[in-house]
Amino acid sequence: MGKSEDIIVIGAGIVGLAIAEKLVHEGHSVTLIEREEIAAGASRGNAAGLAFSDIMPLASPGIVKKAIKWFLDPVGPFAVVPQDLPHTMGWLIRFLKAARPGQFKRSIDVQAALMHLGKDSFALMLDRCGLSSMVRTNGALHLYESKSAYQNDLKNWEFRKQHNIAFECYEDAALHQFQPGLAPSFVAGIFASTWQSVSDPHDFCLALHRVLSEKGLKTIYGEVRSVAKGNVTMANGDRLEAGKIVIAAGPWSAQLSGQLGDPVPLIGERGYNTTLPKDAWSDLDHTLVFSEHGFVVVPLENGVRVGGASEIAKLGRDPNYKRSKTMLAKAKKLLPALKPQDGEEWMGARPAIPDTLPVIGHSSASDDIIYAFGHGHLGLTQSSATAQLVWELINNKKTSIDITALRANRF
Repeated sequence: MGKSEDIIVIGAGIVGLAIAEKLVHEGHSVTLIEREEIAAGASRGNAAGLAFSDIMPLASPGIVKKAIKWFLDPVGPFAVVPQDLPHTMGWLIRFLKAARPGQFKRSIDVQAALMHLGKDSFALMLDRCGLSSMVRTNGALHLYESKSAYQNDLKNWEFRKQHNIAFECYEDAALHQFQPGLAPSFVAGIFASTWQSVSDPHDFCLALHRVLSEKGLKTIYGEVRSVAKGNVTMANGDRLEAGKIVIAAGPWSAQLSGQLGDPVPLIGERGYNTTLPKDAWSDLDHTLVFSEHGFVVVPLENGVRVGGASEIAKLGRDPNYKRSKTMLAKAKKLLPALKPQDGEEWMGARPAIPDTLPVIGHSSASDDIIYAFGHGHLGLTQSSATAQLVWELINNKKTSIDITALRANRF
């Protein structure tokens, strides 16, 4: 007989932490299991954005035209590691299929629903935990070096307008007045004023975990070997019994869902960044989005982070920090006043699913096992929305939004 727990949440990234917070707040006894340490993966070094305006799927009709050129560039914004293609080809084919117009528009609608739920629920989570001071509304400025790229992207911003997402446009001199320090090559920008940022994603996760621990959250460190209805077996042989189990283990979640009859196409889409000292650029207040180059520049509490890009590779491959260096060199050209010295490089694997939508819902094996993974670039942004939906599933309530499109067996 193993130890008995009420609810087990597997994974202590921001999604797992947000789920644990919601469940603890609602009076459940929760045990969190983490294979490494709190926020060990993408939650540690992400771009710190609460990107509630970012409803456009990565899998889009426009991506297909760019994909082949990007795939062949080892330090481009969307690269594939050739020797890993036997592991990633299936995912890539599904990704291209998800870019078809019909699926693209359906994904936008689902993302928008998640974002609206996330914006409201994240604010509630901050209030409950006393962490509101770690988040600020600083907006995100999307930048363009040609009027054609700007006009083409305005079509995507029309989708945002349909979902009540506000934005402002700046061109030529008005852009440079709004955001000083840009290279002269920039001719237009679109500012999403509701974009928020956490002071530092790793610090935020640690602070959230401390609050939860004080409220009675139990944390176990160790690797999960298998999951079945009513129990979790650890790699060391320990067996934990639980009424409900939530799998929120990021890119490692598919290993567990596969045991339960749900082979989800999930990869660790690798992102890179360099975090510079706070004085690297004094004029930075907003998050700057360089869509054509695939990276962002973000003001943190104690630094400036230059990061992004996507690298499709198998889990466990050594980082290719040439990507970080390439982004930093581009950032220096685009922001002439940026000081690129004394930075700290990092790589993290985002849990990515081909259609850019997470998996949230019951497993095929049992309604007592719930999936909550695959958020890609949007784990921080959608963490509290996912927590709300998981709590509703656990308590057999009608979900706040329709989650049919998020089921594990949609592929």
